[in-house]
Amino acid sequence: MNYRHFINKKFPRLADTIRNNSILLRVAKKAEHIIQTGTYRPIKAKKSYTKAELSNLLSLTKNHGLFDYQWYSDHQRRTFNCELEAFEDFARKSVFSNINPSPAFDTETYLKSNVDVYHSGENPLFHYIISGADEGRFSAPASPKWRPNKSLNISADKEIPAQKVAICLHVFYQDFIDYYAQCLSNFPSQVDVFVSVSDEKFIDSVQQQFTTLDTVNNVTVRVVPNRGRNFGPILVEFAQELLEYDLFCHLHSKKSLYSGREQTQWADYLGEYLLNDKHVIKQVLNQFATDPQCGMYYPTSFWMMPNWVNHWLKNKPFTKKWTEQWGISIDSDFLAYPVGGMFWARPEALKQMLEASYQYNDFPEEPLPNDGSELHALERCVGLLAEKNGYKQLFYYPPLGQFSYDQTYILANYVNCAEGIRNQLQPFETISFDVFDTLVMRRFFVPDYAKLLLGKRLVDEGVINDAHEFVAERNQAEFEVRKQKDFVGDVTIFETYQQLGVTLGWSDFFAKEAAELEFAFDLDMIEPKNEMVDIINHFIVTGKEVLVISDTYYTEHQVTMMLRKAGVANGYRLIVSSESGLRKDSGTMWAWLKEEVTKPEMFIHVGDNAVADSQIPGDFGFNNFHILNPLDKWHAAGWDNPFAENKSLDEKAILKWGPLISQFGRFPFLGE
Repeated sequence: MNYRHFINKKFPRLADTIRNNSILLRVAKKAEHIIQTGTYRPIKAKKSYTKAELSNLLSLTKNHGLFDYQWYSDHQRRTFNCELEAFEDFARKSVFSNINPSPAFDTETYLKSNVDVYHSGENPLFHYIISGADEGRFSAPASPKWRPNKSLNISADKEIPAQKVAICLHVFYQDFIDYYAQCLSNFPSQVDVFVSVSDEKFIDSVQQQFTTLDTVNNVTVRVVPNRGRNFGPILVEFAQELLEYDLFCHLHSKKSLYSGREQTQWADYLGEYLLNDKHVIKQVLNQFATDPQCGMYYPTSFWMMPNWVNHWLKNKPFTKKWTEQWGISIDSDFLAYPVGGMFWARPEALKQMLEASYQYNDFPEEPLPNDGSELHALERCVGLLAEKNGYKQLFYYPPLGQFSYDQTYILANYVNCAEGIRNQLQPFETISFDVFDTLVMRRFFVPDYAKLLLGKRLVDEGVINDAHEFVAERNQAEFEVRKQKDFVGDVTIFETYQQLGVTLGWSDFFAKEAAELEFAFDLDMIEPKNEMVDIINHFIVTGKEVLVISDTYYTEHQVTMMLRKAGVANGYRLIVSSESGLRKDSGTMWAWLKEEVTKPEMFIHVGDNAVADSQIPGDFGFNNFHILNPLDKWHAAGWDNPFAENKSLDEKAILKWGPLISQFGRFPFLGE
């Protein structure tokens, strides 16, 4: 029966209502599809299926041209016994891993463009076939975000050389005991297991589960206090014993709250490629055995984490303890490290950490912040320690089934295109944008260049003697105004120049003119970030609620002039810190928006500062979308910062390198 024709004919008013309501229209199309095709619909968040269910789903996906047995086997670099076994492997893993079923469907793109599907725990491919396609959900062909410069050819079939292996587990949530036992039940080598538990009630369960496994030689269980997170127990309780092993694996019961809700996919991802997937683990053990320089292993960072996951964020100030003890240095803002604190390691690679004597009071007490502590810094330092000791870090990238020592994966989330950005922002009702290095850029990149140009003008007019000294005095005046306000709120450029006028003996009128002239120099250098301007204009004209938010000493009128010059359309709400007194980097802006935004879950902020535009709003429960600052993108290409050390106001460097950095970073992603 043609149900659509029947309803149009018999119930015309109902048909009109459905056509004029987008939600009802999607539901109607979904119902029509299910009725007409007799499609089997899996239960949401279902992690396992019967053979009959899998066979039905396999037929359905093949009818849509979305599962290719040979292609999947090639990209997972393994041989399956049959097509159904390969499909079952995909069905189980694709809920938490960014593996693809065929060239026609990209799992990561679908879930990032439809985050409600990710949060529901439903299989992305099954969702797309059964309802997503009819709902007009965005999907794309398979396109891995990263390809290693050099992948390793490691065998999973050859016999694993004998190695003394320890598995070190920290169990805070009891339900992980069953999972770890299942992972070890058919582990490819004999192991000793060290378990720290948060509650003595867990001891019997650990003993019962692990001592009966043929793969486990010895089990050591200790009850530990809730201090030091996962690193405290391993360093206080087991570090000296681990030095006697060839290898150890460190895992803990992880439940992610980074998205503002409890999710298991991150834990499933790490558990799969660190302990559960025997094909992967055999390759890992063989690589450690054959390459003496292999010091650590972990899978590439969880792909649904924010773009900035491999950034130092707030943690650099907390590294002193580790950098001084271990003699390591920090050279860049992005780095490779085991996100989540789980990894395999050769004890010799982390010798200084394991040999030291620790007590629980060496670690900060709970509660800890979401980020910005010695433990978060330690997590980022372990890979640097291995490298300092002459070892390499090994990574596994699931979409290609490849192992590599190549660290460029840390920027894989920044491979995108303008269409991809729009599709990832489209589901949200309210979108806010940062201004500088997000919507607009400065022709010569360096923000203080406008101050230097003003200083040179004043030197020419005989008002001051040195342009560089003027910039220092101008910035000191801004600091003094902030100090007078007890560093609460923000300052305007006019308040700064009024203070500077007092220092230099200027009249109020001259100070105001100087402030206007600094702005004029800056305005002259403002250029649009074309793709980002197109994106904000698209959302303005299509009816989204659009905010523009900036931490700046410029006034709303001045920022509006900059945006107008860049071609940003009218129809947005502008909030600047100089007039509102609210700043992103202090959190006051986000606290205010928490009360102002009626549907926080449908709000997302876009900006280039990993802390102020991404991490801090994330702490307040807001969705965020981090883009690369031009200098970050410059670093990603492997080039050094030409303004480092004392060159920030070197005019020759500014004129030579500034336009190159700005233009290179115009599109704030890789791969355009």
